[in-house]
Amino acid sequence: MADNQSSHKPPYRSTVMKSGPIKAAARAMLRGMGLDDEDIAQPFVGVVSSHGEMSPCNMRLAEVAEHARRGIYRGGGTPREFNTISVSDGLVNGHTGMHFSLMSRELIADSIEIVMRAHQYDGLMCIGACDKNFPGMMMALTRLNVPGAFINGGPAIAGRYKEAPAEIKTVAEYTGKLIASQTDEQELEDVSRAAWPASGCCAGQFTANTMGMVAEVLGFAPLGSSTIPSIHSQRQAMARGAGRQLMRSVEANFPLPRDLVTRNSLENACAAVAATGGSTNAVLHIPAIANEAGIEFTIEDVAEVFARTPLLTHLSPSGPYLYPDLHEVGGVPVILKQLLKGGYLHGDCLTLCGETLADALADAPEADGRVVEPVETPRSSHGGLKILKGNLAPDGAVIKTAGLESQRFTGPARVFESEEQCLQSLLSHQIRDGDVVVIRNEGPVGGPGMREMVTVTALLYGMGRGESVAMVTDGRFSGASRGFCVGYVTPEAAHGGPIALVEEGDTIDINLNENSLVLQVDEALLRERERGLARNDPSGKGYIAAAGYAQKYIASVGPANRGAVTHNGNVDWRNEADH
Repeated sequence: MADNQSSHKPPYRSTVMKSGPIKAAARAMLRGMGLDDEDIAQPFVGVVSSHGEMSPCNMRLAEVAEHARRGIYRGGGTPREFNTISVSDGLVNGHTGMHFSLMSRELIADSIEIVMRAHQYDGLMCIGACDKNFPGMMMALTRLNVPGAFINGGPAIAGRYKEAPAEIKTVAEYTGKLIASQTDEQELEDVSRAAWPASGCCAGQFTANTMGMVAEVLGFAPLGSSTIPSIHSQRQAMARGAGRQLMRSVEANFPLPRDLVTRNSLENACAAVAATGGSTNAVLHIPAIANEAGIEFTIEDVAEVFARTPLLTHLSPSGPYLYPDLHEVGGVPVILKQLLKGGYLHGDCLTLCGETLADALADAPEADGRVVEPVETPRSSHGGLKILKGNLAPDGAVIKTAGLESQRFTGPARVFESEEQCLQSLLSHQIRDGDVVVIRNEGPVGGPGMREMVTVTALLYGMGRGESVAMVTDGRFSGASRGFCVGYVTPEAAHGGPIALVEEGDTIDINLNENSLVLQVDEALLRERERGLARNDPSGKGYIAAAGYAQKYIASVGPANRGAVTHNGNVDWRNEADH
């Protein structure tokens, strides 16, 4: 028995809901759902998925859930299925719907907590397949701290266009080519028709697959599971196996989510993101998961790991290979084995089945030298992301450096109060090479909801201006974004951060060698601007925050450098049924 394994398994939480004479009515309801006495006596395990027709990512999750249910039942549990919401970043980009994407992460976690605590389930299987499902579900698992597991719906396979792989990033960048008069509408439509031939998550190392990898590294998901393509039948067997493993965890009361989520495992997750040039959104999601465990893990902690971790992969958007390509060479374990070999991982962290990461990786394949480089000959000595600081971002900002050729960009600011304003100027060719585009009032509060600026970044790159125009924003980026783009600037404009003081023509210096983001304006002049700063809504988006969920979100959300979370973590509900 591991040192931190509980030697006493508490009674099933669900007993309080269904046992004894006073619960006869409850048993009647359970029998009304087709359960027999043996089913009722077994531990109840929640099986939550984001199945639905909101996106191609979610469409096959009912099938995955069914196989997970079979595994749970075979392992001696009674599965209880329910659903949560999903918002597709790909379908809500570039309009007001994007305000609600990051907000959905909190609602996903909250909705799962409500069902689990209300029904007193003994374990939790989470099945997600889109950007905010992944972190939201891991946040719920960590918050509840009951035996749990996570599996995803898997990446989509890529299409083909002109003998080259085509996926969602390809379409976005062809849109930029159209604006730059480098293609026509018919070719853009041809690419669109070719890019997504079957269901599944975005095929590159964007946010969904980055967080699927994080689930493996943290120990929530079976190693090797996140790269299995959505349409592969292997995913069915994996789901059944995960269900059986979850039941072993329920019976042993080990490992619990907070056995898995530790400072060391969070550092492992950051190392994996850096080594793969993963999504900048991980800088929001990893601290948010840490918050649920009561661990203070901020952008500074992320920065330390990013700085010391080499870039090992050639995954899209900074390379030619897609997540199914990684699966063909052995999946995430290939990357982790190289990081462990180089001393970049804590090998004593636990996996879903309770063994150490070092032991679990012993038989993992070696690097293939094509998708994954050996740790001795990395693609670069530092990870694919950097945290920048300076007078424009005192609390930090994030840039994806994987694939960038230059290390410094200095230019005049072009200031926009929203993404829409910037798009109008970009489409009318009013942004010039050498400009630093500043998009503010897009943070967690000012957005509200911290929209991602993928429409702007994709258009710039498609127009061939990915490194000739820089961007600085207090909003966030898609995992598919690339180019000289600095996001997550904290404090945000709505909180009076220095980005609110930038004026048209100010010089901004982005220096990746020094990890700095500097507004080259005299400090005294900045203080004068601060005194005259208008506290109105220059973005014109105030109507979104006037009522409904956005109003509640704004009242509770914290800053981006701490994960943009909406509550204090470290509350353990395991023993609630005993009180």
